[in-house]
Amino acid sequence: VQLQASGGGSVQAGGSLRLSCTASGGTFSNYGMGWFRQAPGKEREFVAGISWSAREKYYADSVKGRFTISRDNAKNTLYLQMNTLKTEDTAVYYCAKTRGTYISGISLTRDHNYDYWGQGTQVTVSS
Repeated sequence: VQLQASGGGSVQAGGSLRLSCTASGGTFSNYGMGWFRQAPGKEREFVAGISWSAREKYYADSVKGRFTISRDNAKNTLYLQMNTLKTEDTAVYYCAKTRGTYISGISLTRDHNYDYWGQGTQVTVSS
């Protein structure tokens, strides 16, 4: 499985970006997917997760109400719409696939439940 993240860039605070993650080499629709981020000098943290069916979505408290995770299984693509961006959202954003099929629930928020990771895309928010 390969994951290719894109859509990062530089934006001013209050602006928006949409990240995409395209999967290849596996059955995308059978797996939960997630977005994580890592800021300089900080540990990687969970941002958002979505179940294989898209019925369940989880968000970190810091992004609730501003970010929306979605997926298009027909296009093997995961999205993260980021609105009202803040300077503290600056980080490298990674998409990831869950380790097992049909994983859902709170497991989507734990990075040890993911086994394949994209290369990361930089998001920089300036004041």
